[in-house]
Amino acid sequence: MDTSKTIKTITDYMNDETRVSPAERERINFEAALIGKMIEAREERGLSQRELAEISGVKQPAIARLETLKDTPQIDTLFKVLYPLGYTMEIVPLNSKQTKVK
Repeated sequence: MDTSKTIKTITDYMNDETRVSPAERERINFEAALIGKMIEAREERGLSQRELAEISGVKQPAIARLETLKDTPQIDTLFKVLYPLGYTMEIVPLNSKQTKVK
């Protein structure tokens, strides 16, 4: 691994493929976007973490760890938390995210 490049920002780090592979970058971006959306949905419904814990069956400390990205979310936990917020997850092809340029 070539670590001689000077890294000044998190963007520099994330875009350096000797440090973060494209697959890792995609996972990190997905996780951050997912948790951001989960927080947004909880707040839009006026729910505290404790209230979300009560309706999802996931303990409040676990929700707090998810929201601060201290834990990697498990799929079953995500479904338990997302369902009462009115969301689900799906798998989409990578090329569906790309915009076609004419």
